[in-house]
This record gives sequence, C-alpha cells and structure tokens, in this order.
Amino acid sequence: MTPTSDDLPEGPRPVQPTVPSNLTGVPDSAALGSTLTTAGSPFSAAPTTATSAQRPDKVKVRGKLLKLMLSMSIANLAIFSIWGAVPGILLPLQVQGIVGDDPTAKAGALGIIATIGAFAAMVAQPLAGTISDRTRSRFGRRAPWMVAGTLIGGLALLGMGAANSLVQITIAWVIVQVAYNFAQGPLSAILPDRVPSAVRGTFAALSGLGLMLGALGGQIAGAAFASAIPAGYLVFAGVALIVIVLFVVLNPDKSNKGEPKAPFNFVAFAKTFWVSPIKHPDFFWGFLGRLLLFAGYFMVTGYQLFILQDYIGLKGGAVAIVPLLGILSLAGTLISTLIGGPLSDKLGRRKPVVIVAGIILAISLLFPLVMPTVTGMMIFSFVAGLGFGAYQSVDTALMSEVLPSQNDFAKDLGVLNIAATLPQTLAPGLAGLIVVLAGGAYTPLFPIGIVIALLGAFAVLPIKSVR
Repeated sequence: MTPTSDDLPEGPRPVQPTVPSNLTGVPDSAALGSTLTTAGSPFSAAPTTATSAQRPDKVKVRGKLLKLMLSMSIANLAIFSIWGAVPGILLPLQVQGIVGDDPTAKAGALGIIATIGAFAAMVAQPLAGTISDRTRSRFGRRAPWMVAGTLIGGLALLGMGAANSLVQITIAWVIVQVAYNFAQGPLSAILPDRVPSAVRGTFAALSGLGLMLGALGGQIAGAAFASAIPAGYLVFAGVALIVIVLFVVLNPDKSNKGEPKAPFNFVAFAKTFWVSPIKHPDFFWGFLGRLLLFAGYFMVTGYQLFILQDYIGLKGGAVAIVPLLGILSLAGTLISTLIGGPLSDKLGRRKPVVIVAGIILAISLLFPLVMPTVTGMMIFSFVAGLGFGAYQSVDTALMSEVLPSQNDFAKDLGVLNIAATLPQTLAPGLAGLIVVLAGGAYTPLFPIGIVIALLGAFAVLPIKSVR
C-alpha cells in the first residue's frame, strides 16, 4: 500500500528488504532490476530499471510531507547561502586584502586555501553520514548533528572574521567546512529517510531550489557585506543556526534510542571513499557525472569575482556587478528547477533531463569566452542557471535511486556529496593553478570547463537501473 502524507511517519521505520543482498548488506547488481523496498524507510521505491514500464504509484504531497519539503528547501537555502557568500565573495575579498591585487598572487593564495578546505570537506561528509546513521538519541539520528554542526560552523565563521593572516583564515575555513558538512550530510539523508520515491523528483526540485537560491542569493547578499566582512560572517552564521533549529523543531524525528546499531568499522568506512564500478556501476557513473559537471561549473563561478576584476576588466567595480549576475542566475534557476523535477516525475525518466541540463550548462561557458564583457557574463549567468537548476533537482532524485546500501543512507549520501562539495571547494584550487600557469590569464578556464561539464553530462548514460 502506498503511504499518504497523513500516515507517513516522521522517523524511519525498518522494513524487510525484498531484493537479494550480498554479505555486506548491499544489493547485488543483478538485483537492481527488481522493485526495491528500502530498509530504514517507510516506503517502497518504484521500479527503476531501464526497461520497466511500470510507473510509481501516486503520492499526494500535503500535510507533514509538504511541511517537510518546504522546511528542507529553506534549510538548504540557509546553509548554501554560506557556500555562495563565503568562497564566492567574502573569502576572495579577505584574501585580496592580505596579499594585494596581483592576479597571480591572489589566485594562488585562494587556490591553496580552497584545496585544503576541499580535503576537509571530502572526509567530513561521509564521516558525518556514517556517524549519524549510527547515532541513537531521543531526537533521532540526524537532528543532533545538524544542530551541533551549524553551531560549531557559525563559531568558526566568526573566527574567520577576526583572522588577519592566511594561516588563521585557512584553519578557520577548515573548521567551517567540517562543521557545516556535519550538518549538511545528515540533512541530505532526509530525502531517502522520509520521502516516497514517487515524489522524490518534486521533493528534490524544492530542495534543489533552496540550494540554488541559497548559493546564488548568498553571492548577492555577500556583495552587500563587501566592506564589512566580519559582519557578513556573523549574519550568515546566525541565520543558518536559527533555520536549522527551527527545522528540527518543526519536523521532529522519533526517538531511536532502542534501535540496534552496527559497530563502527574504520576499514569499512575507509572503503567508502572508493566506489567500485564493478559492484555498483550505476552509483559510480552518477558519482562521476556529478563530480565532473560540478567541477566544470565551479571552476568558473568559484573565481567569478576575480574574473570580473581582471578578465572583464572591471577592477574595483566588480563587486557591484555580482548581485546582477546572481539575480540572472536565480531567474534561470527558478525556471528550470520548478520544471525539471516535476517533469522527470511525469515522464518517469531522469537521465534525458540530466543530460540536456548538463549540455545547457556547458554551452553557457561559451558566452564569456567569445564575449569577454559584462554582457557575456550576464548571458552566461542566466543560461548557467537554467542548466544547473534543472541538473541539480533531477540528478538528486536520480542518485537517490542508485544508492548502494539499504541501511546507511546518510553514509552513502555523504560519499555522493563529495561529488558536489569537492568541486565547489577544489575547483577554485584547480582554477587557481591554471591561472598561475597561464601567467594570470583566466581565458583557459572556459574551454577546460566546457569539456569537463560535457563529460559530466554524458556520464549518466551507462546507468541502467534508472531511465
């Protein structure tokens, strides 16, 4: 029986898996073609084979499920506004204030800080998922880490505001990355924990909308704090903490204190950083696709401020253009996000939407390459918003249906989120290296980003368990 929103519980309820599994509890590749009942969740996922003609049962989005969707969108907005404002605006300005205006020096310094933070994020996401999967408390397994991560991350942001050297900034940024990933990892597990497969596209669209609104709106708001960076850190940290606390209060999880838990195995945890293309080919291709497409996108957007200053030639006027580009990106994102997720649910197909969205994003990188002007950057921002918004919403739904493990949603999503968070933090480091090797020129970023984005778009083609 398909659950309605009224009988959908707020906490996970274990059910018996209906697919064969190997000794590790992960479904065998041969079993992926059958209907999957997801352990630790109150629903059965829809058949996800490429050849299956059966459509998911309809689920009405109302009541508790609707409240969860809207709350999740706002929670993502709050956290991702930090990822939009800090690495996109406030951190580059802070670095520039220390090292000066030389393109090579500031690009190199930002690249080093971003790379170190990237490795911290890479470890934090799956570790946070693994720990939250095994957490037993009267508030459930996700809420304690979401609140604690947001609180500690906020304090670290305040530390960044008080920093006056690159070393201090780097240490604080690493703490920010680890702490907010401990909040973000368990938050992302809400999708497979509580949402029926039939409406995951719609849920992912709303969730992705909050993510994109946060990331792009964070750039807009961050520009307003260009001359008051510590105040900006304080505002973003405070808003995120308030929103996450309200999320766990309005969407309480049931106590799981009496549930059994598997002991933590460090060797098994270390193995999660390697996704075997033989055992879990669908997850591997989805992971690779997201990693590549995000890398191509964030290689450019991660250096947007410096691109406006030195490639477009705006110098001190660059900060004033950032809000305009953010608004254009938001417009494109709103259009494609609201259409992409529901459309994929209606069609019962995820891959075509993901591929088209990736192609659109790659095309957007052509405009600043052939038009190194403010107009070129404006067109890029809008078209990139169209592509990235649709990709983010539909790819999230796609990946929720190819998770390797039935029992460790947060761990698997933590590993998957490496493909999203790593490019956001590592791509600026790679871009910085390219700029330094090019003698301070930003032109090579665009063709390299196009190639990487296209590879990411078509990487989902080999996925067989999702159409």
